[in-house]
Amino acid sequence: MQPLRGTKDILPNDIHIWQRIYNISYNLLKNYGYEEIRTPLLERTELFERCIGNFTDIVNKEMYTFTDQNNRSITLRPEGTSSIARSIISNKIYSNNKMHRVWYMGPMFRYERPQKGRQRQFHQLGLECIGSSASIADIEVIKIANQILQTLNCINNCQLEINSIGNIQERTIYTEKLVQYLEKYEQELDEDSKQRINKNPLRILDSKNIKTQEILNSGPILRNYLDTKSLRHFDEVCDGLQYLNIDYKINDFLVRGLDYYNYTAFEIKTKENNQQNTICGGGRYDSLIKQIGGPQIPAVGWAIGIERLLILLKETQYLIENNKQIYIAIDNIENQNVIWNVIDVLEKYKLNFELDITSNKVSKKIKKAHQIGSKICLILYQNNMKENYIKIKWLKTEIEQKIRIENIREYLKYIKKIL
Repeated sequence: MQPLRGTKDILPNDIHIWQRIYNISYNLLKNYGYEEIRTPLLERTELFERCIGNFTDIVNKEMYTFTDQNNRSITLRPEGTSSIARSIISNKIYSNNKMHRVWYMGPMFRYERPQKGRQRQFHQLGLECIGSSASIADIEVIKIANQILQTLNCINNCQLEINSIGNIQERTIYTEKLVQYLEKYEQELDEDSKQRINKNPLRILDSKNIKTQEILNSGPILRNYLDTKSLRHFDEVCDGLQYLNIDYKINDFLVRGLDYYNYTAFEIKTKENNQQNTICGGGRYDSLIKQIGGPQIPAVGWAIGIERLLILLKETQYLIENNKQIYIAIDNIENQNVIWNVIDVLEKYKLNFELDITSNKVSKKIKKAHQIGSKICLILYQNNMKENYIKIKWLKTEIEQKIRIENIREYLKYIKKIL
């Protein structure tokens, strides 16, 4: 029995990395005043149609939608921001007129062709800064994304790209000019772009087709159609990033694939030259909450694809420090209560451990302790138990010690201080 295509088991060897990502995010976001939120996997289909846009690939091709027993159209969430916006309204979180900073980590669902870094059930770490239209909010969320990747030691393999996509009125004017330009080259465009020219022409800017990119390079640039307010907001974001020494590149063709964005749009990409190299994507969405029935509340946010981040971490040889500092090897112990007494002390001093209860020889158990990177091996031989001591082996130096059982509490207290 195999898993469904596009789904993947998260095995214990990878869970350590997932947990590390969660813990780093939790601690950093807590410092910035962000609180975790968890929204349902299931939402009304209408939510995503209104938020994401009827002409996007996500709504047209990729959503997992079904009719439930009450004849309602239900969709497994394809992204997180729409659900956050709905939650703001349905829980009336906006009523206190305060800023709200929230973050989430969980599964999303899109029916796409599975490939490296892209699954049909995938996971995102995301945040939303809700309640401010100021450019400093844009800078804050970008800084946090940059800091998370920096803490994971992979920022040097990434590049931040930013653009301003203005407001709806400015994009409407630009879109008309873009279509007029592209119609002259319609027969030279790739097939996807030909289909988009009358439905969602801005998505053509994301085309990876070389010929289409060459055509776009000589076409109109969105920035030339922005008014003073949009340009000032973008300049303030760029100035803030420069002050923080966050390296960025302006990408005039970066628009993002969701209709709700305005002003700032950004992506953090790996430096690999492939189509699946976006680690983080986000931007500002000042009208989304109003668009689905709430008040006018400006917001900005991003999402990091966990599966793609894991690939990057493994390619950069990111290693999680083994959390099992102490390995317990036992050999034919008659009085098992001694083992529980030792474990009780380990728990008291919050020393992580693994108890090997296999029938392997002690030599193999010590070898396993070396393999998983433990620092100390506690060896409980039956003969030693009779003489009332436990053998301690420091795995890096191979130094061995004998500690009397009645002194094990003090010894482990000492170990806690030096590990």
